[in-house]
Parts: sequence; C-alpha cells; structure tokens
Amino acid sequence: MAPTTRVPKCQIIRPIVVGNVAMPLGDRKKPDSDHTHSWTVSVRGVYNEDLSYFIKKVVFKLHDTYPNATRSIKKKVLSREIKIVLAIDQSPFEVSETGWGEFDIAIRIYFVPEAAEKSISLFHHLKLHPYGPNSETIREQGLSVTSYQYDEIIFNEPTEAMYEILTTHSRAVLPLDRTPSNPFSQRTEQEELDRLELALRKVEEMTKEYKDKIIQLEKTSTKNAVT
Repeated sequence: MAPTTRVPKCQIIRPIVVGNVAMPLGDRKKPDSDHTHSWTVSVRGVYNEDLSYFIKKVVFKLHDTYPNATRSIKKKVLSREIKIVLAIDQSPFEVSETGWGEFDIAIRIYFVPEAAEKSISLFHHLKLHPYGPNSETIREQGLSVTSYQYDEIIFNEPTEAMYEILTTHSRAVLPLDRTPSNPFSQRTEQEELDRLELALRKVEEMTKEYKDKIIQLEKTSTKNAVT
C-alpha cells in the first residue's frame, strides 16, 4: 500500500502522558554542586505501554545551561533488536537529569515514516517543588513530586500504511475510575469538564456583577451632574 494514500473519514486517537517526576537529592547531593533534585521528564503511554510503533523519536529541549540541551530520544532497530538511544527504560521516551530550578521544556514528537505527518510540539513546565495542601508534608518527608498531563494524538484520515500500524496495536482505554498507580480516568476527564464549567459560570457571574456596578456608578455620576 502506498504510504501517501489516505483512509477517508477516519480518525484514530492514541493517548499519551507527558510530564515529570522529581525527587530531592538529600544525602546524594554533591558538596560542590548546587543541584538539589533529580528528575525525569517523559512521554509515555497511559499504562507505560510502548509507543514506538507510531512515534519515531522525541526531542526534549532543556534549559540552555545543561550540556547538550537538545536531547533526541529514539528507538532504532539493530540486528533485529530494539535498542534505545539515550533512554533508560524501554517504554517511555525520557530524559533524566539533576538540577535546582524549574523551567519550561519544549517537546517535539516525530512520527514513524508511514504516518507521513509533521511533527508536533508540546511544552511541559518542569516541576520540582510541591504545591497545594500537602506540600509541607511532601517537603518534610522528602517525597517525590509528580506533574503529569493526559493528552491525545489524533490521526485524521491516516495513510493506509499508518492505519494498518495503528489498528494492529490496540488502543489503551482509560479506566472509569483512577487508581493509585494511574491517576488518569474517564471520571478525571469529566471532573475537569465540570471544573471548567464551574469556572465559566463564575466568570459570567463576576462579569454581570461588574457591569451592574458600572451601570450604578454611571447613574450616580449622571444624577450628581444634574444636581
């Protein structure tokens, strides 16, 4: 099948998880270094499933202060064995480093040649420090800090070759409820929609309140001008 021939009226979705985990170095901190945390940023499957059947490589652009700030993580076939360049684990595309500061990481995902698709860009803000109601406990106990986001890669009218690749591999399905090992679920998505709806209602209420105040001020100003 020609790789450029498209399957019309077809849409295939593949979920991914993008983010990082960080851990204080504690006693592992080198005396002559200002680095305070170890961290790993990754693009992985919802269940850590292998994504290399449709992702060729992932390029992470770190802060310019890091040596070789642009890290290209890819899988290549050598002697019929899948090997990873610069990656530690088989499943995710990831980069591990140490540092002291948070910064934005530019992430570019490249697809396998059969996709005949352009690369896509994402951004992730590296999170090292805990925030929220449990932040003090996490900090005092030296626990890990995680910051992951669920996302979806959508293939609209994929090539016939890519369609065969995608349909040969089953899609990871989000569970109904979150679990300790997997915080992403169908209910999580619904909760996010509910939060957005609540925020929109709040904005509408505040907008109406400000408009009413402006109208009242204009009436008062007009009345004072007349008198």
